[in-house]
Amino acid sequence: MKNVITSLSVVIVLLASCSPATEKKVEKVASTDAKTARVPASGPEKNNKSKSEIPSDFSTLVPIDVLNGKSTSVYEKYGIEFSGNCYSCDLASLSITKNKIIWTNVCDEKDTFEISDFSFSNEGNKTVFKTSERTYILTQIDKKAPVYELVIEGQKLELKNKRVSKYFTTQKALPLFTEHDCGDFEG
Repeated sequence: MKNVITSLSVVIVLLASCSPATEKKVEKVASTDAKTARVPASGPEKNNKSKSEIPSDFSTLVPIDVLNGKSTSVYEKYGIEFSGNCYSCDLASLSITKNKIIWTNVCDEKDTFEISDFSFSNEGNKTVFKTSERTYILTQIDKKAPVYELVIEGQKLELKNKRVSKYFTTQKALPLFTEHDCGDFEG
């Protein structure tokens, strides 16, 4: 009976190792647990994995800029961009969920541009989003703080009243950064 179970486990491992999705699961599961976790969990785990691939922080990204390039503190180095929020009011915030990429003017939440046809993948500290026209690469550039650098490859992204920043942070982390207010301006 023990030989039958061992043989069955080997067959399951061999069959499961042919699937690329299963290989990714194997990396996350300890080898002793892999024999029992692969087969029964393949359906639900795949759905949970898809939901968790796009970090939840990406649902509310706000533009920031380098304010003090010499500072070693990430919260002093980056902060709210003054001109885009106060003078021209043309910056775009970014929201990425499993179904949509939404660019929104920071001063007018009704002024949006949506992308719904995209794929994504995680590559270490990078999350890559691909559409037919462009590739968007969001890289977390600080291990401790939610500061992301955005690189867009492919066709130029032209958005009316929505200038795309190079750096973003999460809405909830924004108060931790150096803040410049608009003073007497109406921004």
